[in-house]
Amino acid sequence: MNKSLSLKLGTIALLVVVLLIPLVMIGGLIDERQALRDSVVEDIAQSASRAQQISGPLLVVPYSKYERVWKIQDGKSFQTAEVTRSYLVFLPERFVLDGTASTELRSRGIYQARLFHAQSRISGQFKVPANWGITSDLDDYRFDKPFIAVGISDIRGIQNGLQLQLDGRTLDFAAGSRLDWLGGGVHAVIDNLDSKAEMRMDYAFDLDLQGTGQLHVLPVGRSSSVTLAANWPHPSFIGNYLPTSREIDATGFKATWQTSFFSTNLEETLSRCTSQQNCEGFASRAFGVSFVDPVDHYLKSERAIKYALLFIALTFAGFFLFEVLRNLSVHPIQYALVGAALALFYLLLLSLSEHIGFGLAYLSSAGGCVLLIGFYLCHVLHSRVRGFGFAGGLAVLYALLYGLLSAEDYALLMGALLLFALLGVFMVLTRRLDWYRAGQVQG
Repeated sequence: MNKSLSLKLGTIALLVVVLLIPLVMIGGLIDERQALRDSVVEDIAQSASRAQQISGPLLVVPYSKYERVWKIQDGKSFQTAEVTRSYLVFLPERFVLDGTASTELRSRGIYQARLFHAQSRISGQFKVPANWGITSDLDDYRFDKPFIAVGISDIRGIQNGLQLQLDGRTLDFAAGSRLDWLGGGVHAVIDNLDSKAEMRMDYAFDLDLQGTGQLHVLPVGRSSSVTLAANWPHPSFIGNYLPTSREIDATGFKATWQTSFFSTNLEETLSRCTSQQNCEGFASRAFGVSFVDPVDHYLKSERAIKYALLFIALTFAGFFLFEVLRNLSVHPIQYALVGAALALFYLLLLSLSEHIGFGLAYLSSAGGCVLLIGFYLCHVLHSRVRGFGFAGGLAVLYALLYGLLSAEDYALLMGALLLFALLGVFMVLTRRLDWYRAGQVQG
């Protein structure tokens, strides 16, 4: 039976379009499973402790100020006193955090959330001016007991009894930061503090903190130094400041941040926070690290399915070359069955990766599809050599796809070179083909 080349090409194109339907459905399933995983991670974080941010320590001095105000009532003027209550906030002159962290997995069903346990030593020094920096109308002020406030975004994650060492004294922290804009945290009240002269107070405390996903640190010091080491080999450094130095290997990472008031402008943002209650700028100066896998198996599956149309088109192009070069006839249903096997690869990859990891799932899914298609093509192409040869080429394509998925920075370059090479192979194989005569293939 004579077959028109244009009709065959149209049929192949229609099959490719039809196969987009299951591919779109599998893509939607990837999004659905990822959303379900995220909800489980959120539930685990809600039960344990969420992402953490350490803000502080800050020296806070509550005060009441008496102001004499003239008022007029019934045509008579008189003087009255009004009381304004607020607080003074002092940032540390020096802030040092030296911490180590370890991670663990918490499971719920087939889904997992990564928790971190950070053990930190926070130290530094406060420099406080005489009379708390008040230079006029000092007699109008009444100062309450000052306290040290430390913001901790989720205090459920505190795993040790917090004690503050302040100039040789040991003070117990109590729950609550006592500052609404600082959020949750702890505070330590300071008794018997003489503010008449300029003071320098050294502070230090140990903080063992559990959290989920991310750890942020707000560099509150005029000069701040933060060093963090962890056994997590895939850190993602986040926030407004990148580490000044970092070491990353298969066993973990170590990173150091250095900032100053010149780079953070923290004094100005703190002033806006206390006077105008505009504290977004203050909290946004944080930096930190994410302990979340930047490329998990759902993201890799999503990336892989973006190449599905290319895989199907290349496979169908290979069939077409056999037809025109070897004078064979491949029925559209045979095209469709092989295309369905290629589409099911992505469903197998998604389902297996949830249980055995992406690498092993990819090997199992690709191996199963290559063997199935190779066995089938031995009969379709009437030759074991052709069938398993075609399957070998398909295995090479799967290996190249895995390389594309693994090379995040060079994926576009490798993909472009692969397409160019395949186009070159196609042009070389068909360079002497008379396409007018190939339009009639003997069935």
